[in-house]
Amino acid sequence: MARLAQTAGLTDVQSEILATVRQFVDKEVIPRAQELEHSDTYPAEIVEGMKEMGLFGLTIPEEYGGLGESLLTYALVVEEIARGWMSVSGVINTHFIVAHMISRHGTPEQKQHFLPRMATGEVRGSFSMSEPDLGSDVAAIKTRARRTDDGYVIDGAKMWLTNGGSSNLIALLVKTDEGAEKAHQNLTTFLVEKPEGFGEVAPGLTIPGKIDKMGYKGVDTTEAVFDGYEIGADKVLGEAPGKGFAYMMDGVEVGRVNVAARACGIAIRAFELAVEYAQQRKTFGKAIAEHQAVAFKLAEMATKVEAAHLMMVNAARLKDSGERNDVEAGMAKLIASEYCAEVTQDSFRIHGGYGYSKEYEIERLMREAPFLLIGEGTSEIQKTIISRGLLREYKSRS
Repeated sequence: MARLAQTAGLTDVQSEILATVRQFVDKEVIPRAQELEHSDTYPAEIVEGMKEMGLFGLTIPEEYGGLGESLLTYALVVEEIARGWMSVSGVINTHFIVAHMISRHGTPEQKQHFLPRMATGEVRGSFSMSEPDLGSDVAAIKTRARRTDDGYVIDGAKMWLTNGGSSNLIALLVKTDEGAEKAHQNLTTFLVEKPEGFGEVAPGLTIPGKIDKMGYKGVDTTEAVFDGYEIGADKVLGEAPGKGFAYMMDGVEVGRVNVAARACGIAIRAFELAVEYAQQRKTFGKAIAEHQAVAFKLAEMATKVEAAHLMMVNAARLKDSGERNDVEAGMAKLIASEYCAEVTQDSFRIHGGYGYSKEYEIERLMREAPFLLIGEGTSEIQKTIISRGLLREYKSRS
C-alpha cells in the first residue's frame, strides 16, 4: 500500500507544489522546530522561505499576483506544514482566511489595494472575532464601531489574535448600529491596516505582548485594544455594513478545513514518530512493534489518520465546487481534531518515559494537539453545526 494520507485525483501542478513543500518541511522546518518552539521564537527565516516559494499567494487569484490554487491545494499544503511544525501553519492560516474574504467579498478597490501585496507576503493578515468575555456567542460582541462624519471610531477589546503582532492587516468583526432586529445583522467587518509590533502601534490601537501558551509557540497570539481608533468607511469589507457576520462565517468555513488539515498533519507526524520508534525500541528480545499490543495500536492510529484525511479532503473539495459545506467542514474539523489528540497520545504512550522528555518531538506534539480541539470552534460547537444541518436536511414531515 501507499503511505498514509495520499490524495487521489491531484493535478500535476498540485503534486509538484506538495512535493516542493514536503521537501521544504523536511529540510527547513523539522530540524529547527524543536529549538524555536522551546524558546518561543518567531520562525522568521522559515517565513521568508515561504514567501520565496509563493505560499502566501497560494489561493490568491492570478490576476492579483497569486497562484490561484484551490482550497484543496491550500489544505494539503497546510497538512504538510503542520506535519513539520503547527506554528508555521498558523502563520499562514489567518492570512489565507483574510485573503479569501477579500477575494470573495471585497470591493474592486480593496482587492487591488490588498491582494497583490498579500500574494508576496508583504501584507500578512490576522483574523479577529473573539473577545475576552465572548466565548462562542459571536452575536454578543461588545466592541463597537460608531459612525462619524469621516468614517467610524472603534472602541473595545479583542482576544486570541493569531499573528496579532506580526501581521499588518486585521479582519476585524465589530458591532455597528444598523437597526436590524437580528443581532448578527448588526455586525460589520473592517480591514484594519497597522504596523507590525507590540504596544500602541497606531493612535487608538494597542497590541499587548504575546500571550504565554502551553503550546503553539513561536507564532504570536495577542489581544487588540481599540480606544477611539479612527478608520475610514472605505475599510468596511465590501463597503457593506451589517454583513460582517456572513463574511466571517465564510472565512471560518475555510478556517475549519484548515484546522482539520493541521490536525491531520500533526497526527501523521505522531504516527511517523511512533512507527519509527516502535521498530527501534526493543523489549524481551524483539522490537516493540512486534508485540501485539503495540502493533494493534499502530493499526488503530493509521486508520484514524486515514479517515481524518479523507474527510478533510472531502470538505475542501465541496467548498471548491461552490456547494455549501458547513456540515462537512464541521465533521472534518470534529473528527480530525479528536483523532489527532488520540493518535498523539497513543504515540506518546508508545514512546514510554522518553515521550515525557523535551528531547523527543512527541512531547511538543502533546502540547500542540489540544489547541485543535478548541480552535475555530470547539467540538461541541461542531456538533451543534452538524446536528442543525442534519435536521435541516432530514426534516420530519409528520
